[in-house]
Amino acid sequence: MYFRYVRAFAVAVLIAGVAASMAMSLKAATTPGRLSFTIAPLLTPDGDSEPAIAIGPGGTMAITGLSWLEFNTNLWTGPFGSTPTFRGAVDAGLQQPGRRVLGGGDADVDLGSTGTLHATTLIFIVNKTFKSFQLGVSAIACPGGESASFDLGNCAKKIIDTAGADRQWITSDGPRVFISYHDSVNSTLIHVQRSDDDGFTWTKVGDPIVGQGKTTGDATFNNTQGPIVADLVTHNVYAIYTAGEPSVQKGTSAAFNNVIVSRSSDGGQTWTATLVAHRPLFTDLSNVFPSLAVDPSNGNLAAVWSDGHQVFFAASADQGNTWSSAVAVNVAPATTAIFPWVAARNGKIDVVYYGTTASSKDDASASWNVYLAQTFDGGASFAQSLVNRKTNHVGVICTNGTGCAPGTRNLLDLFEVAINAAGKAAIIYTDDMLTRTSDGHPLPQIVLATEQ
Repeated sequence: MYFRYVRAFAVAVLIAGVAASMAMSLKAATTPGRLSFTIAPLLTPDGDSEPAIAIGPGGTMAITGLSWLEFNTNLWTGPFGSTPTFRGAVDAGLQQPGRRVLGGGDADVDLGSTGTLHATTLIFIVNKTFKSFQLGVSAIACPGGESASFDLGNCAKKIIDTAGADRQWITSDGPRVFISYHDSVNSTLIHVQRSDDDGFTWTKVGDPIVGQGKTTGDATFNNTQGPIVADLVTHNVYAIYTAGEPSVQKGTSAAFNNVIVSRSSDGGQTWTATLVAHRPLFTDLSNVFPSLAVDPSNGNLAAVWSDGHQVFFAASADQGNTWSSAVAVNVAPATTAIFPWVAARNGKIDVVYYGTTASSKDDASASWNVYLAQTFDGGASFAQSLVNRKTNHVGVICTNGTGCAPGTRNLLDLFEVAINAAGKAAIIYTDDMLTRTSDGHPLPQIVLATEQ
């Protein structure tokens, strides 16, 4: 749901020398790419947006989308290269006595090495009179997630937090599964829960922001939290977020000018935060979420974010202790690029984003397309390819979460890419040009693009 302007908690990062060295960003050597993609719209009567994707060890894709007209999160699964099968609402069946539970606020999905499908969704717990609600986080574990006979009726579903949570993410390392989410009521701290039995029971562990000395000790405002990512090589777990600076920004701005990655080497109990990039005060690096990937072949990290014009990339080969200088990835015709996401596998890194020839994401005449920039040399060079054949949105793309005007947030806040064992990319994005509601408004749908 992304409550960007709620009362929150920020990260102050003013490390002598490091911040100064990261204030300047380089331009990557990006050239035109020649990749081609098979396009498969996943149309539903209720429409979907903000899709997520995971690819399991056996090559099965799991895809979620937030229903546009209903309160649920839709799920598809199927082999890579196929048009996946619609399975239904993954967050149905979470009801509580005397209250109604609605899903589809946010979602993330993971297909672990155990073959279990893990999902988490933002839910709305509504009172009897439908006059108030609580936000909560669901945890869903479905054995046989890579099975052709996959059945949502076999899933274990539970609510793990009802204290006003927002924007949750999920990842796994064997039977150990992690969910991170914001506290959207009291602080916007990032909370983490861990399961040691493949997603069936959960325990709260440490928070990635607190207790970090100079890096986060003066934090007083907000942050935009990207995904939590587990490393199958080192068994570390990482969390990425953008954050502002104390005092100066408190209560005045949600333009977060620092990118930070926190690492835990003890199952989420304690965390160490490292500055990835710093930009001048009031530079907004939250357009919308920063994204992080770990290469399962070597443990190397790749981070991306957008300042509303350019998508930036940085890499780490030492478990996040140090990071390469940030480089801008996108080039014309993706003059303006937002909503970045990243995937990495076997030395290949894929970065996706929505791009337009317009000079601003707030241009009412902007025509948007999906792009994939690919690197095999750790970000020294990229090749940028057009993914979709037709424009997927025309007009403003707002990145202010629930503060956006109607019609400017049809794509919601993210889309994703994943890479299969053969090195091929699967991109799941939103298109609001395909169908319309009965009253003539755009009805967003999600589209799967697989690299040929």
